[in-house]
Amino acid sequence: MKRWFSMITLALVLAGCGGAAVPTAQPTAPAGAADLGAIKTYLVGKATDLDGRAAKLESASQRYYDLAKAANFDYAALWSGKQAEVSAALVEAKQLWTEASPNYEQIEGIVAGVPTLADYDVILDAGSSGAEGGDSVAPYDLTLADGRTLAKPGNLFGVTESTLWGTFPEFTVADVQADLNGNGSVEFGESLPEANVLLASTQKLHATTGELLTAAQAWQPTEADAFTALVTMIPTMSEYFESWKNSRFVSGDASEQRDFVAISRLADVQDILGSLQVVYTSVSPAVAKLDKAEDEKIAADLAALRAFVADVHAKEKGGQRFTAEEADILGAEAQNRATAVTGQISQVAARLNVKIAE
Repeated sequence: MKRWFSMITLALVLAGCGGAAVPTAQPTAPAGAADLGAIKTYLVGKATDLDGRAAKLESASQRYYDLAKAANFDYAALWSGKQAEVSAALVEAKQLWTEASPNYEQIEGIVAGVPTLADYDVILDAGSSGAEGGDSVAPYDLTLADGRTLAKPGNLFGVTESTLWGTFPEFTVADVQADLNGNGSVEFGESLPEANVLLASTQKLHATTGELLTAAQAWQPTEADAFTALVTMIPTMSEYFESWKNSRFVSGDASEQRDFVAISRLADVQDILGSLQVVYTSVSPAVAKLDKAEDEKIAADLAALRAFVADVHAKEKGGQRFTAEEADILGAEAQNRATAVTGQISQVAARLNVKIAE
């Protein structure tokens, strides 16, 4: 499971671990009242950015599809005759994906944590494929331009990532070696996508981000939404670290994970926690009115959790390779921190008579 900026100030600063400043909402509500409008403004702003990037990703994929169609989907001939055009389209598509994915992660804490929005998370970023099964299969089929239908292929960011980076054979051209960056060697992630799959998946991704944006604009947040998002999404650290452990960032070439190959899960966790800090900042005035010391402790502990993850990620980016055992230890530490702060938030919600959705 993968589990929300108005005029936003940099009011919480991560201490000591190389973490970035965390955006928090300007206090616009009366003293002692939750500023829920700031959450919606943040969500709509980020969802607007996401939809724009998804549109550009679809456009780059369309260019690649048109090139493949003109070559009658003879990918060897396509690569032989149109290397520059193919490389330009795919390099652009991959760059746009690496912008769109974190853009979504920056609102995932809200989308996945609010019951009325959570279905979008399953489709976009968290759902499994029908073949994988489980309780959260992404509920859509993908209709390709050549008439084929891919039944329940998995969440859209996963499908598009595995198609662009060639980590799922069914979505990739196997018999063409494509040196997309022209450095003289074919490296990990350099492959030709199956053009029908890439186009259909990016079209569906763009359509879904548009639907999410419309839903975000219509959403009227409540205190129950905010507290539900916090207590649902904060205590999910162990599963993120497990995914990180199994990814290429820890397991290397031995990894069998088809997604989370382009961006470290540690970056995703920081983005998710950053959005949850926006959520908490919005309810903080109500908590502070009830118990100022508890409010300060929750804010500090949530910032410290994000800083902990940021520190591990900074070491990874600096070249340190973590073992599976180390990933387990770090995941346990993050989960312990998350469980503790979630308990604090749950107790405060009860004292405020805010009902948490099941």
